[in-house]
Amino acid sequence: MQEAFHFSDDVKKREFLFNERKGVCLFLETVIDDERLDKMFFDHLQSGEDEIKTCIHASDLKMMRLLNKVSPELNQGKVAVFLEGDSEAYVFDVRKTSERTIEEPENEKVVRGAHDGFVEGLMTNLFLLRKRVKNQDLVIKYHTLGQETETKLAVVYIESMANPKIIQAVEDKLQSISSDMVFSPGYVEEFLENEQLSPFPQMLNTERPDRTMANLLDGRVAILTDGDPTALVCPVSFFAFYQSPDDYNSRFIVGSFYRILRMISFFIAIFVPAIYIATVSFHFEVIPADLVLPVKSSVERIPYPPIVEAILMELTIELIREAGIRLPSPIGQTIGIVGGLVIGDAVVQAGLVSNIMIIVVAITAIASFVVPSFEMSSTLRVVRFPFMFAAASFGYFGIMFCFTLLLIHLCKLESFGSPYFAPVAPLTWQDLKDSFIRAPLEKMNERPRATRPLNKFRQRVRKGRRKNGE
Repeated sequence: MQEAFHFSDDVKKREFLFNERKGVCLFLETVIDDERLDKMFFDHLQSGEDEIKTCIHASDLKMMRLLNKVSPELNQGKVAVFLEGDSEAYVFDVRKTSERTIEEPENEKVVRGAHDGFVEGLMTNLFLLRKRVKNQDLVIKYHTLGQETETKLAVVYIESMANPKIIQAVEDKLQSISSDMVFSPGYVEEFLENEQLSPFPQMLNTERPDRTMANLLDGRVAILTDGDPTALVCPVSFFAFYQSPDDYNSRFIVGSFYRILRMISFFIAIFVPAIYIATVSFHFEVIPADLVLPVKSSVERIPYPPIVEAILMELTIELIREAGIRLPSPIGQTIGIVGGLVIGDAVVQAGLVSNIMIIVVAITAIASFVVPSFEMSSTLRVVRFPFMFAAASFGYFGIMFCFTLLLIHLCKLESFGSPYFAPVAPLTWQDLKDSFIRAPLEKMNERPRATRPLNKFRQRVRKGRRKNGE
């Protein structure tokens, strides 16, 4: 065993006597809990038992004959007990459990609803799901990926709701992954996506147990990774990235209003810079007469075309945003605010950028932050650049051409066999109740058809509603 680990210094052994027979306990001191080992094994050696396995108080006790099977178990935080005269090793789990407390995710905060989130421990995350879905149909399947990292994953679904074809597609893709290193959902996501060249995310990333539970109840599949608090949910549609738990915790009118606002932010983030470039470059006549002189005076002293002006400011905003993320929180917020104010005022005073471009960039940045999903927000920041180049080359016609290509791509895209742009393409009237708007809960009787659930109904339609007092 020492040779198997190349005589690593953290490979330790503890010798003992059991009924006048010599024994040894092998483990990696960096991954096991000494107190647990004493309580589960060494404290019971003098109990007078006839067999050593009765002294091991572990529910996951396994007997192994081959040494090459034992060494991978030690990497997982297990110990191996060898006893003189026995041909088998007794292996059980005593790994350290060091993880942060359960708290609300920083990127998915809500006003109303649960304020807990996934952590880095896989078993803790599965507990949070089991606590919410008290159903024997909730199925958990374990996988181990990464030839060197041996990362443990869990595929979670509800047997009575998830479509077997989707489950099988997920299982097949996971089994086809052959990589030395798999340590985060980002690695898994890239292997599982159908269209890796698409800028749009095809799996939903969430750290919220309640959101994961809601997707499981809609017939979707979740993938959780040990060591990471993010769950991958599939299949998903484009509109799932604009939904928030607050939509369902508020009244449907309020939830629908904010959802429509998020959809409007999608068009603002993509079109506003491109429309400004096209208008100033080719279509100055569409500007109202009262605004012609202010706009003209603002842009005429800029020494380069509007596309250069827009690219310069967009890249500056991205640099400030990236710096704010990488720096510690208090410093990052200061850099974002001060950097934006100072740079914005300086470039206008220097005549490098017009006042209107500062307004356009600010509105665009705010609109991209409205999206509840970080992955979709990043996509919008990338997608608007082709629109800007098309607007600089062909004006409004270039914008419409890019938008047409974008719609074709969204209609063609699939997520594990489900249409990505559902319920718009293909058009499904029933599912429109939970896309652009959030209909009253009593009207959303069916699960999304795009996920092809086995059980189509959330609730049965009542023939009539009772009035108060009846």
